[in-house]
This record gives sequence, C-alpha cells and structure tokens, in this order.
Amino acid sequence: MKRRPDWDEYFMEIAEVVAKRSTCLRRQIGAVIVKDKRILATGYNGAPAGLPHCLELGCLRDELGIASGTRHEICRALHSEQNAIVQAALYGVSTRGSTLYCTHQPCSLCAKMLINAGISRVVFEGEYPDGFSLEMLEAVEIQIVRFARRKEAAEVVKE
Repeated sequence: MKRRPDWDEYFMEIAEVVAKRSTCLRRQIGAVIVKDKRILATGYNGAPAGLPHCLELGCLRDELGIASGTRHEICRALHSEQNAIVQAALYGVSTRGSTLYCTHQPCSLCAKMLINAGISRVVFEGEYPDGFSLEMLEAVEIQIVRFARRKEAAEVVKE
C-alpha cells in the first residue's frame, strides 16, 4: 500500500518542482512559504523580471572563479528564498509565523531576510557552505529542520 507523504514531505516535493524553473547554471533551488498548510508564495533562483538569465548570458561567478557561498553580490540572480519573500510582498501576503521549505540551506543574506519576514520555521534538505546563516536563525529561535527523506516501505509481492 502506498504511503501518504507527511506535510514536510509534501511541501519539500513542491519545492523540488519549483526548483525546476531555476535559471542558475550552478544550483537549481526552490522555496515554498507555507502557513496553516497553505502555500503563500514560491520562488526559485533566477534573474529579476525582465533581465536576461544566466542560461542566456552565462555565469559571471564561474567566469570570475568565485567560490560558492561567497560574494553573493556578484550574481545577477536572486535566491529562491528572496524571490518567495518578494512575491509574498508584491501580492500583500504576510509571512509572519510561516514555514519556509527550501531544497537547500539558506545563505546568510537569505537568513537575514527570513528573520525580518517573520518566518518561524525553516525546513531544508541540501547543504550550502554558510554556517553563519544557521547561527543567525538559531539566535532568534527560528526552528531549523534538516529534512531527511523516509524510505518508502518495501512492497510485498506474493509469488
């Protein structure tokens, strides 16, 4: 019998689908902001509306040899968390007390935005080389959940 996903699994799977819209050449990251089991906003990493994407122009960070997790300002893209917060603001949706589901750990810039956006819980799966972000989230007592996939129960087949 197929197992029904719990809420964290459900929203993390949606974040993975959102990540498929990413235009970043390095990482495809998706984010979903949820409150009361309802999606408030989504975001993926990509250039601001109306600007050319890295898929079209190439990656400036790669060209300059900039390591992942550093010099965030040298990138044309917004991070998925930033795009999700901006989308909520654009449409007048409060994020206070919500949960952010993200395919990767937020960076320190995104952590600051999550704090000020009133996010109360962050669920992420993939790593990102920025320990300072987790320190900030912990300091303001935002609940941090490192998502781990549960193994599907093996289906027993009668022979």
